[in-house]
Amino acid sequence: MANLHEVKLSQMNEAIKMLGSSTEKYGDPTLERFLINRAMDPKKAAKMFVEWQKWRTSFVPLGFIPDSEIAEQLEERKIFFQGFSKDGHPVMSLNANKHYPAKDRDQYKKFIVQFLDKAIASGIKGKEIGNEKIVVIVDMQKLAYKNVDANGFIAAFKILQNYYPERLAKLYMLNMPWFFRSVWKMIALALEKETLDKVMIVSSEKEKTQFMAEVGKDGLPKELGGNAKLIALQDVETPPLEC
Repeated sequence: MANLHEVKLSQMNEAIKMLGSSTEKYGDPTLERFLINRAMDPKKAAKMFVEWQKWRTSFVPLGFIPDSEIAEQLEERKIFFQGFSKDGHPVMSLNANKHYPAKDRDQYKKFIVQFLDKAIASGIKGKEIGNEKIVVIVDMQKLAYKNVDANGFIAAFKILQNYYPERLAKLYMLNMPWFFRSVWKMIALALEKETLDKVMIVSSEKEKTQFMAEVGKDGLPKELGGNAKLIALQDVETPPLEC
């Protein structure tokens, strides 16, 4: 007799077919991410999955975002891969003081998609494809007003929430300046509770200790007492993300 989990997956498959789509190319772990994100509601999960399929086809037609389409964003060299957390999740760090509000919003969104695709693909090591999660560190050391981009932050989180369900393990925000606190409150209003629950603002010594313990030495650079070597996003080589 099928268990409840299998029943939900079967119902989701049927609902996807009813919406005129197919799950032929995708395994159960991929579908499970959408089910979990939609509180195990097969119809809501099916709707989200089909919307994701349509978005992926139109926004990432090649299956990946070429560097040539996001050259201006890559020039800033602001995102780095820095190994794996203690739990085995790929760790990506953003130097916020190297980011500036984008003139080309479409290019910026493509940059976010390449970043997320590469980060997730970095975690695929012979495991069952479909449920890899990532750790993101946003370092606001030396952040200035010219770097503040609330709309860019919100756009990135919206892409993560709408098209990368259950992909974020944890997001740490380091060295947040006082003037950004009010900006963060505005950004937080646009986020889902499930996303906010995975965000940790690291400020106190206790929070710093927790942050370092959770990430572990292999996922932290030498500046933070770790062993990780930073690799710029454009130098990270991964296969195209298939799911």
